[in-house]
Amino acid sequence: MAKEEALWTPSAERVAASVVTAFIAKTNARHGTDLHNFRDLHAWSILRPDAFWEQVWDLGEVIGERGERALADGDRMPGAHFFPDARLNYAENLLRPRPREAVALIFRGEDKVRRQVSHGELCDLVSRLQQALRAAGVGVGDRVAATLPNLPETIAVMLATASLGAIFSSCSPDFGDRGILDRFGQIEPKVYVACDGYWYAGKRVSIAEKLKSVVPHLASAARTVIVPYLGEAEEVASALPNGVSLEAFIAPFAAAAPTFERLPFNHPLFILFSSGTTGVPKCIVHGAGNTLLQHIKEHRLHCDLSPGDRLFYFTTCGWMMWNWLVTGLASGLTLCLFDGSPFAPSPSVLFDYAAEERFALFGTSAKYIDALRKEGLKPGETHDLSALKAITSTGSPLAPADFAYVYEAIKADVHLASISGGTDIVSCFVLGDPTAPVYKGEIQAPGLGMAVEVWSDEGQRVFGERGELVCTRPFPSMPVMFWNDPDGAKYHAAYFDRFPNVWCHGDFAEWTVHGGIIIHGRSDATLNPQGVRIGTAEIYAQAEQVPEIVEAIAIGQEWDNDVRVVLFVRLKAGAVLDELLEKRIKTQIRTGASPRHVPAKIIAVNDIPRTRSGKITELAVREVVHGRPVKNTEALANPEALELYRDLPDLAN
Repeated sequence: MAKEEALWTPSAERVAASVVTAFIAKTNARHGTDLHNFRDLHAWSILRPDAFWEQVWDLGEVIGERGERALADGDRMPGAHFFPDARLNYAENLLRPRPREAVALIFRGEDKVRRQVSHGELCDLVSRLQQALRAAGVGVGDRVAATLPNLPETIAVMLATASLGAIFSSCSPDFGDRGILDRFGQIEPKVYVACDGYWYAGKRVSIAEKLKSVVPHLASAARTVIVPYLGEAEEVASALPNGVSLEAFIAPFAAAAPTFERLPFNHPLFILFSSGTTGVPKCIVHGAGNTLLQHIKEHRLHCDLSPGDRLFYFTTCGWMMWNWLVTGLASGLTLCLFDGSPFAPSPSVLFDYAAEERFALFGTSAKYIDALRKEGLKPGETHDLSALKAITSTGSPLAPADFAYVYEAIKADVHLASISGGTDIVSCFVLGDPTAPVYKGEIQAPGLGMAVEVWSDEGQRVFGERGELVCTRPFPSMPVMFWNDPDGAKYHAAYFDRFPNVWCHGDFAEWTVHGGIIIHGRSDATLNPQGVRIGTAEIYAQAEQVPEIVEAIAIGQEWDNDVRVVLFVRLKAGAVLDELLEKRIKTQIRTGASPRHVPAKIIAVNDIPRTRSGKITELAVREVVHGRPVKNTEALANPEALELYRDLPDLAN
């Protein structure tokens, strides 16, 4: 891969003023090292994880008792323990002292709701919720589950839960009743919190009937608390067993200073769920200190955010980026929340919000950026984005054309960071370096403290060729455990069966000549025509440059004792997949990728199935094409789309 010109290079002044530069200076002064740049710092963070994570603790001014040891059993994965003597509380760190009038949360619900919540108001609501949850019997280790939009109240419920040492879990209200029960039925919450409904694309969506199906099956829940969003909380609550509106739930309790139960560093904090497209979702448990330190590191060192900055991420409460977003309070950031369609009431709605509230970081998905490009939007010409320092993109690989689009149409002087990690680690393995150039199609750098490598099938390190993304040393945000996995067998099988004592993440990746990384897709979705491994992201990056294609999904179809590549495309309104368009698509893929990437079949479809966090589901499509059952369609946002791929005549020859 030849070197190419950078799309963006930070100025010398920006590098000098960065949090990374200050962190390096402190490291050199404290440890007598001679580090000069981010890459030096990364190498040192792998060599001295104990010292590195102690310094992250200090950077975040973590509230709690650190203890003597920073790392025990550091050669074991799983089995390593960071800060084994520490005691802290996640909520105490997020509600750290600030002026009562300081803006903590800003909320927009499409064009229906506009709110602002001060630090004092947030603390008061957390205090009342804390008292109400305690009165409902919630204590250390109990679970509180929530089906809520990305509201200020959602954050307050989470903080009240965490303050008690209980465990919080959430999903978004667009989940079906089976999807909710497949998740929360496993963890048996003591209190269940839901909304009365939500807005999407200007439409009012009540979930009252869905809750009537869900709540009777959550027998562990002593109370079901309904948060108002549509103004129907009282009516919805009255129709449910043990139902109560939020207002009535907290009415007996006056606001006071919240109290905080300090517990061990890796005490369970969140339960997140795998996508569940191949069976009942796995319940992934993340710890309090583990999550806190990892997010402080990413917000401060990788995103270059400082107290007072405004952090936005377009996310639902069913995606780990919500957990990532809310930890921003620990760094004194103001969180900008949004719920609803990112194109309602107009395609510019999020940039209207960004300009009005002066986002420092705009976080979103690769698919959103791609959709903006195809809409022809040029927010940089229509909006004041002078406060915007960084744009982050995740959920799927960001196509090279979309890298270029950001700099051409949104902002020329911005740190664009494609990032990749996942629910499994509630953070990132590879992400941004605010002190280094950005190159088209590449993620900039491995995460600090993350011993990221790319390995061949034989377990050898490789550079400049595709392989498995692995992490060879422990890091704090490894899951504490899987729920209902007493001997750890499911946990071990998920990450450590392939390479003993090495985390195998399941991404197909490649180092670049710039020291960056390209994610070529999930390993289990990798295509193998004629025994050659091909990442689906490489095909999408080319196919979606064809103007008629809105989006695409590729699978490997078992055929004639081999595998052939099949590409399904969703076309713009009015476009037709004729011979001429098919030829153009194949030519684009052949010249932009390679002849091996060219699909044997191209088929137009009206919809592409995706998970509720917006990721397309190659595995589900592959199963349907082969006539095999998809085990858990409740994990999909649009399961009806799978029928478009069943028994297709074009795939029978």
